[in-house]
Amino acid sequence: MWEGRFITAKREGKWEYVGRARGIAAAVIVAIDDGHVLLVEQYRVPLKAHCLELPAGLIGDDSEGEPMAEAAARELEEETGYRAAAIESLGNFASSPGMVSETFTLVRATGLEKVGDGGGVDGENILVHRVPLAGVADFIAAKRADGVMMDVKLLLLLGAGILN
Repeated sequence: MWEGRFITAKREGKWEYVGRARGIAAAVIVAIDDGHVLLVEQYRVPLKAHCLELPAGLIGDDSEGEPMAEAAARELEEETGYRAAAIESLGNFASSPGMVSETFTLVRATGLEKVGDGGGVDGENILVHRVPLAGVADFIAAKRADGVMMDVKLLLLLGAGILN
């Protein structure tokens, strides 16, 4: 139906959905540093609000064939200012399968070293939060009370299984 630089609108029978253009993929990063998780907050145009999220980014948006682990490490450093010694894939997940064909690879970043301020690339204006794991639920509740939207992927922080 329509294709832009990053997304395409598609129709299959009566079903309409959105997907990534040009084979672009995504990585979402769980970065734990000394009992703290790294979260990012940024304004999201579709929501018309700030959104609290795990660090994430596109794979292959600028260079075709970019390895997933390299893209995840690059995005983590750009967004948070932390460099990971290792990136481990935790599997592929569907973002919102009723309306988006996008999937993402969830990765765990370990061996973190602070090497910069983060904040993203020009125009992203990302706020970095280093939140104690024991206080994640309270932090999320406080941000929600301030009108910040929550990315659904934050639900994994409210359950212990994936962080073990």
